[in-house]
Amino acid sequence: MRILGRYLAHEVYTATLLVFAALLMLFAFFDLIHELGDLGKGDYRLVKIFGYVLLSLPGHVYELFPVAALIGSLFALAQLTAHSELTVMRVSGLSTPRIALSLAKAGLLFVVLTFVFGEFIAPLSGRAAQQLRLKATSSVVAQEFRSGLWVKDAGNFVNVEEVLPDATMKGVKIYEFDPDFRLLAVSYAKRGEHVAENRWRLTDVAQTRFEPGRTVVRSVPLAYWHSVLTPDILNVLLVVPEQMSAWNLYFYVQHLRENKQKTTRYEIALWSKLAYPFASLVMIMLALPFAFYQGRSGGVSAKIFTGIMLGLAFHLLNRLFSHLGLLNDWPPMFSAIFPTLVFLAAAMAMMWRMERR
Repeated sequence: MRILGRYLAHEVYTATLLVFAALLMLFAFFDLIHELGDLGKGDYRLVKIFGYVLLSLPGHVYELFPVAALIGSLFALAQLTAHSELTVMRVSGLSTPRIALSLAKAGLLFVVLTFVFGEFIAPLSGRAAQQLRLKATSSVVAQEFRSGLWVKDAGNFVNVEEVLPDATMKGVKIYEFDPDFRLLAVSYAKRGEHVAENRWRLTDVAQTRFEPGRTVVRSVPLAYWHSVLTPDILNVLLVVPEQMSAWNLYFYVQHLRENKQKTTRYEIALWSKLAYPFASLVMIMLALPFAFYQGRSGGVSAKIFTGIMLGLAFHLLNRLFSHLGLLNDWPPMFSAIFPTLVFLAAAMAMMWRMERR
């Protein structure tokens, strides 16, 4: 059993590695073609474009793990079926559940690697890629509105015209309100730099304070501002929620809750981060019955095509339920894990039917 398990794992790993190499080269080529449109913008030269493409690869690795595991497993099992090796295993007393268990043990490596890439490598490389691109093209991080970025900070509302890649803020407006939402003061700073935890240094500050019966205006060259905002929160702008780490997503959700802001999108992304590593395991389980069902009806090319279609369906279903959950306020956990559960149920049903025949 152990020898057969190692043999199956070796075949699946080898095939998945080949599929990964092909998919990553394809996606890197697409990224390169897209980025060439900005060639020559600022200091964005060919070397930096290649750097951006390379730094974007870990994000693609994370996204492609389930698809690559599915296509690779289908390819490996199709080869074994074509050479009658799976048939010999079953005739020798190795049942389908035991084959599935061996594949599941092999798939645990994919679960661990998906989690590592999603939690540690992809967010950091994605942020580095965006910083490289923004610095080279002299762009700002984000502008959600024409007036810039708006953030709720406890009882204040903060408007930032630009956020630089190093989390320095330019054109900071702070609107202070009392508990009854009466405007107390408006402060404007040309620049804000983070100096310590929850502490910012504001330069060239002009403050207008509204007091009973009068308005007081004063200007100071330097002021310190205590805020719940941190560079980590501002760096959320560099990476979309789906590419953030679960750790950062959790704390950002807490920040939004404390400020009574909508958290649905980030909660869906958080639950997806926790469930997504297991999608590779589900895809491997799904590959097994397909390898048996199409043993006589199609060759390796047919199974690869099937794997691509199933992988595409899984990816689209994941995206669809994320958007539907956001639009309809479905429970974030349901929106995140339902597609994976659907494919797991399909794999279990197909294996059960295969055993019954």
